[in-house]
Amino acid sequence: MENYKHFLVLLIFAFAIGFVSVVLVLRWVLHFREGLGWDGGPAEFNWHPLLVVIGFIFLQGIAIVVYRLPWTWKCSKLMMKLIHAGLNMLAFVLAAVSLVAVFDFHNAQNIPNMYSLHSWVGLAAIILYSLQVVLGVSVYLLPVSPVYLRAALMPIHVYSGLFIFGCVIATALMGITEKLLFALKDPKYKDSPPEAMFVNILGVLIAVFGGLILWIATRPSWRRPSEEHLRRAQSSEPQLTGTKPAAALSERPDLEASNDARRRGAKTEESGGAV
Repeated sequence: MENYKHFLVLLIFAFAIGFVSVVLVLRWVLHFREGLGWDGGPAEFNWHPLLVVIGFIFLQGIAIVVYRLPWTWKCSKLMMKLIHAGLNMLAFVLAAVSLVAVFDFHNAQNIPNMYSLHSWVGLAAIILYSLQVVLGVSVYLLPVSPVYLRAALMPIHVYSGLFIFGCVIATALMGITEKLLFALKDPKYKDSPPEAMFVNILGVLIAVFGGLILWIATRPSWRRPSEEHLRRAQSSEPQLTGTKPAAALSERPDLEASNDARRRGAKTEESGGAV
């Protein structure tokens, strides 16, 4: 990998910021808000920001860059597909539960649903994400689709994943601002109370995490090498350590087979070309 140290620093920084964001949103709902519950009240609503940050942002971010981790390049492609799909499906489940929590809270409190830009973009993101997961599993994980279809859909799959992730980051920023505007009464949001400052810092961290994940995911030099390149690298690895080259061992049966074929061909020509 080119610029491996640069990649490692950005990756550690991104994961650290993502983890801190999860801690801060948990601190927000437990300390500044009403805690967590499932009774149709504000405590049930608090599952919405918590699960969105954990699943839709942090886990989805990890799933996006998991192919870029160079220490996983020795793992089989199938194993990486399972990890990628598993993280995305877990993120989708958490996002779906967060959506149920907010709708249940709104219905219990007689609050209208789907009237804000935050709700429109958020619902569109989760619908697109569900389609992304279903198509990704059916096309790339299950061995039923032809190779040409996988190759044709790969640019769309990659772009749509990054687009959805960007929409989720934007939706989260709109959502926490909307919550502060509605929830802070005395003092109001415009007076910059401690909760407002705390949540604004959370929003900045979420934005930085999203930016780092998108940067890591779009660097061509940090892409996972092709399977053929990885096989060549693994076959040449013993030569660097002074052990018997695996490639030479694998070539011996081929050489013996070709020699046998030549001998059989010579005997056939001597017998008049009969088969």
